[in-house]
Amino acid sequence: MGAMIMVKRSCCSASRLQTNNSKQSKVIEITTTAKKVERDKMTFIPGGTFKMGTEDRDGFPADGEGPIRDVTVDAFYMDTYAVTNAEFRTFIKDTGYVTDAETFGWSFVFHLLLPEKTARLVNQAVAGTPWWVVVEGAAWNHPEGPDSSIEERMDHPVVHVSWNDAAAYCKWAGKRLPTEAEWEYAARGGLEQKRFPWGDELMPDGKHVCNIWQGDFPKMNTVEDGYLGTAPAKSFRPNGYGLYNTAGNVWEWCMDWFTNRPDQKGGHDNPKGPKLGLSRVIRGGSYLCHDSYCNRYRVAARSSNTPDSSTGNTGFRCVTDKDTYC
Repeated sequence: MGAMIMVKRSCCSASRLQTNNSKQSKVIEITTTAKKVERDKMTFIPGGTFKMGTEDRDGFPADGEGPIRDVTVDAFYMDTYAVTNAEFRTFIKDTGYVTDAETFGWSFVFHLLLPEKTARLVNQAVAGTPWWVVVEGAAWNHPEGPDSSIEERMDHPVVHVSWNDAAAYCKWAGKRLPTEAEWEYAARGGLEQKRFPWGDELMPDGKHVCNIWQGDFPKMNTVEDGYLGTAPAKSFRPNGYGLYNTAGNVWEWCMDWFTNRPDQKGGHDNPKGPKLGLSRVIRGGSYLCHDSYCNRYRVAARSSNTPDSSTGNTGFRCVTDKDTYC
């Protein structure tokens, strides 16, 4: 493999932040047309106060997972599952929107997912996390490069979408991205201070209940949960609020700028994070998370990426305020 891109990131994601590509995202005016997206995929999340964050010994204090604090959020509606390839394709056809990955001409793909022909052409990887490779032509409709397709994955979550792309989709749909507090409150499914949306055990009764890595990361995945890459957006059992895959499968963009400083997280009442930042929050973990390296499939775990970055394990879901739901 050729050149290494020097990007200091975890295994969770890869960023355009330190690449030498100077292209800018294409700006397209998005018209709000909420009627085009079916709202019956949304579920009501009652408002309330919960204990946000964790001080779990298996957590990452440097990520700003703690301290545990009481946070109140108003009631809202949330998509029961991440936006799918089929839904994102409808958005593209309706608006002509061009994603950041398409504008840059490339995106980050996990090495074991590459088609053989594409793999021979790859010559750039991320230093320190060489399982992330730069693939020319990788985008939402070609997740592993030009030789790949989404035709058999229309019910899977869309990937290779940047924060900018997700925000554009939300605007078109008449929705918005969730705040980080809303996301965690909803992901917990009504449980308090549990590690996962279903409780404290990763595999209750010895069963896989989320799409994460099994085996020797990043060399070999035994695929015991059934999936090497993404799973359908409605896989596994939903949490207490009826939400699918709030642990594993794909990272999900949130509205907030990222900070690990408690005094900048926005307080206790409907916090929205800092006013400015370099990267946006992502939550939920992905199919690449593994206990030996990155156990960020825990419900309180968090990470971030720059708004123009896209990877093969990042998607999103939308929310809408209670008083604007129709």
